Amino acid sequence: MVLLAGSLALFAEPVSRGVSIDFSRFDAQLKTRFGEDRLAVSALWQSLLYSLQGQAELDQVRQINAFFHEHLRYRLDSDLYGAEDYWATPLETLGHGLGDCEDYVIAKYISLLQAGVDDSKLRLVYVRARLGGPRSSTSRAHMVLSYQATPSAEPLILDSLIEDLLPASMRTDLDPVFSFNYQGMWAAGSATPLGSSTARLSRWRNVIERMESEGMSW
Repeated sequence: MVLLAGSLALFAEPVSRGVSIDFSRFDAQLKTRFGEDRLAVSALWQSLLYSLQGQAELDQVRQINAFFHEHLRYRLDSDLYGAEDYWATPLETLGHGLGDCEDYVIAKYISLLQAGVDDSKLRLVYVRARLGGPRSSTSRAHMVLSYQATPSAEPLILDSLIEDLLPASMRTDLDPVFSFNYQGMWAAGSATPLGSSTARLSRWRNVIERMESEGMSW
């Protein structure tokens, strides 16, 4: 869909931005909160992240996307956290082995940053997803992650509901509303930032603070 592709193809000026993870601190909290048996999936995640260093970016995107589809199962926030909308940290998501669309997106986003993909190439995208296909009149709030390799490249969409990486033009079921990353926030179809994402999105600010308390730093 032209709307989706155009709305997501808003490549920001490159700013080197990554994430470092204190895995000792991360694992200590994971063990305390979710039990020793969940350290196994954390070890697999860490092994993947180390193995991706220096690999081609598209390979990093594909492998990280595949990892979370293999090791997570979809679960609504209301069932898992007793809340209508809760944004989980990667520690919580890996601890439960469960999550909804935002949880998949955040875990993939953090993993790609840690692997070395620049923040300017990634957007967490809030969309309206049309249920039953692009012509459906029924939609629901949804979130996906977009990866845009270069300013002229078509974004690829990483989705919790569809394991395949698809170009934005093929996701005609999605209508973007706004997108954001650590650096900023953008309205759909606009290249002008709306301002600080953490200032405008309280849930985003809150999950970043919790990730920092679990061993992650920008």
